Amino acid sequence: MSFLRLLSRNRLALAGLVVMALVVVLALITPLLPLADPDVTNTADRFKRPLGDAGLLGTDHLGRDLLSRLLWGTRLSLAVGVAAALIAATIGAAIGIVAGFYGGRTDNIIMRGVDMLMAFPYILLALAIVAALGPGLLNALIAVAAVNIPFFARNIRGVTVSIAHKEFVDAARLSGMGDVRIIVTEVLPNVIPVIVIAMSTTIGWMILETAGLSFLGLGSQPPQADLGSMLGEARSALITNPHTSVVPGAMILVIVMAINLLGDGVRDALDPRLKSGALSRPMPATLVRRDSVPPQPRTEDEAILALRDLKTEFHVKNRVYKAVGGVDLHVRPGECLGIIGESGSGKSVTALSVMGLVASPPGVITGGAVYFEGQDLIGAPYETLRRLRGNRVAYIFQDPLATLHPLYTVGEQLIEAVRAHHPTSRDEARTHAIDLLKSVRIPNAETRIDSYPHELSGGMRQRVGIAMALANDPEVIIADEPTTALDVTVQAQILSLLDDLRRERGLAIVFITHDFGVVAQLCDRVAVMYAGRIVEEGPTAAILGAPAHPYTARLMACVPELGGGRRELAAIPGLPPVVDNLPQGCAFADRCHKATDACREGEVTLVPKGPDRAVRCIDPEIATEAAQ
Repeated sequence: MSFLRLLSRNRLALAGLVVMALVVVLALITPLLPLADPDVTNTADRFKRPLGDAGLLGTDHLGRDLLSRLLWGTRLSLAVGVAAALIAATIGAAIGIVAGFYGGRTDNIIMRGVDMLMAFPYILLALAIVAALGPGLLNALIAVAAVNIPFFARNIRGVTVSIAHKEFVDAARLSGMGDVRIIVTEVLPNVIPVIVIAMSTTIGWMILETAGLSFLGLGSQPPQADLGSMLGEARSALITNPHTSVVPGAMILVIVMAINLLGDGVRDALDPRLKSGALSRPMPATLVRRDSVPPQPRTEDEAILALRDLKTEFHVKNRVYKAVGGVDLHVRPGECLGIIGESGSGKSVTALSVMGLVASPPGVITGGAVYFEGQDLIGAPYETLRRLRGNRVAYIFQDPLATLHPLYTVGEQLIEAVRAHHPTSRDEARTHAIDLLKSVRIPNAETRIDSYPHELSGGMRQRVGIAMALANDPEVIIADEPTTALDVTVQAQILSLLDDLRRERGLAIVFITHDFGVVAQLCDRVAVMYAGRIVEEGPTAAILGAPAHPYTARLMACVPELGGGRRELAAIPGLPPVVDNLPQGCAFADRCHKATDACREGEVTLVPKGPDRAVRCIDPEIATEAAQ
């Protein structure tokens, strides 16, 4: 059922499935239908028009019923095409798996033979095989299967090479399994989806190739009919009686188009990267389905960016994942707001929701508002978001190697970032790009600007990412764990750089991290997230000195202290709740040592605790009161 649901999302593939199902059903029930004998001739009724006394589709040059010959010919063409695909896939996959698994000389010998076969045009090689074996439908089937074996062999060999040295294959070999068993139990299951995809996209071509051989008189022999031989017999009457050619030609067109559309859908549905339901290209902005727009409170009028009750969900099949369950945040110019929490708490989704960057499908913003200088960005026109993205609101992502284009120099990418928003000449943009690289403390900026991302270290690439974020002097920078993959020395340099830039340019920074040390060094305020919601918010010093929410306290206790003597490294028991089945009440209750029945009964709201602090807990830590 999962496969059918994924397939049904592709409307063209679904149409191909319906058409092919009708064709196959007609082919299967053909012997049961009250049809005339397809091989009985009656020259007195030759070339009768369709919809006449001679039958629904008329007759051919020998007076044979075209409807009967069409259905029987379709049945035969489908059988030959499917059989040829199965033979070619079986033999080709076996050759490809053996070559890819063993490699070395075995691979060279097998694949050079395959290359020699692929050097000949398919149809010429098929004609040569049929000429050697003699005309006939069985020989045409053999020829079509033989010329397609190299296609399967090369595709499957490429997949097998990437699998043969995976860790699970090495583990199977170390456990004492033989080569045959490894191929059958470890390699083949990973290759079968590729074989199915290749078959689904080549059956149509095999039917066409078989029809082409029959059209030339090398396939089906009279009086036996398939679609190709029907076309071949009707070509002499193409002008005077076109219906005899149009009928089989239209059927070939319908079958091949339906198979190709269905094959594309099967390929998408079997691709493990697309099983989340995102079969179509993501929309330019996150889909919005909200019932109301919360107003921007007056207390946040001075904030340049304010989130009000933001809710973002992922709709995957019949499940709804509430990744962000109602977040309220704000950041002022020149301020750094830290967002901290466990993996999966909704930090990155919150950041991406600000500018509508959550992929849709499956992402949907179902509620709330994001105010940038008083303008609500949720549901804003794409052109509005495009003007703001990278211009006034910029992002620094966690892995610069994944976000920088590998085929362009860093200078070309910086120049593009500038010219996408400002009409400047290329020379001016290049000069600005060099200044940006200097501002992020990249040495020899004049030469580094012509370097490719892979030629730079991780710290250098991250500096380029920061430079790109600064390219258009944004008012807000959203940094999503930009120092996670860096060593401690480079991390300190990046944090110092961001802090200096913030103070020099008055930037507002939203910094997402797992590290309380980073929060203490860089952030003015901090918001702690858990299960898609803010559980505590306030000034950094106050929260680090006296955490109010039990989750914050337990999270800080997990951080080792240098020079603090021996102590047991704490760990939070249990796991975060799955966001498609959140518990009633407090989401942290099952892991909290202070939880009571009241924590699990009703909604727990974010309650102010002092002028700048708020906590989502009915029994906060006592140390909070002492800190006020």
